[in-house]
Amino acid sequence: MKVLIVGYGRMGHEVEAALVARGHKITARVDRSPGLGDATEISSQMLQSCEAAIEFSLPEGILGNLSSYAAAGLPAVVGTTGWDAQRDEARKLVEGQNSSLVYGSNFSLGAHLFFHLVGEAAGLLKDLPEYDVFVTEWHHKLKKDSPSGTALTTAQRILAALPRKTTVVTERLDRPVEPHELHVASVRGGTIPGIHQVLLDSDADTIEITHTARNRSGFALGSVLAAEWLVRTKRKGFLSVDEFAREFFSAAGRKV
Repeated sequence: MKVLIVGYGRMGHEVEAALVARGHKITARVDRSPGLGDATEISSQMLQSCEAAIEFSLPEGILGNLSSYAAAGLPAVVGTTGWDAQRDEARKLVEGQNSSLVYGSNFSLGAHLFFHLVGEAAGLLKDLPEYDVFVTEWHHKLKKDSPSGTALTTAQRILAALPRKTTVVTERLDRPVEPHELHVASVRGGTIPGIHQVLLDSDADTIEITHTARNRSGFALGSVLAAEWLVRTKRKGFLSVDEFAREFFSAAGRKV
């Protein structure tokens, strides 16, 4: 598979390593910062020379990049975060050109197992009001968004499974948390790649479900597997990483 890498920072380098390990070819590396990649902008020649694009860049340029991929009919995998407000417009761009895109805040397949376990556990609390549930997450000091997209995805899985929790609260609380609120707390510091933890707590005991990323390689591998999936299946549409993960685990005989 011939792949265009867009965003050649830490994640872009990890994506490159995962592509090389799986025998793929990198056709070009694009980064808005001069000197980081082969170019600072995507060219039509780059789009014509590859079979897929994998992007982990900044949200500011996301719509322009998606427009380029869609117009070229190029399957794309986007792990960039922070563009939720533009999602409807992005969907129109992709679907209007009958193109294909997989997007998500976390491409780690281990994280998707974590989401599944969290949803199952939260669902089991429906008839156990003695247990409260909350989310904590830690990331490195350079991370630009808070809470993380993964933490918000985790929170949505809990809300979908546990009717008594209806509202996600992410800010500092200088008051008691309300019974219907799900508190998501964030910590930033050091070089932590990412730790997400859900606690189910009662007077009697505490159950902890934790996903700890040791490095960024799991996110990179997942994005490469998603690109392989798009190219192999020729799937069209504006697809979430959840859809890819479900099909991936289904093929392995497991339902997630």
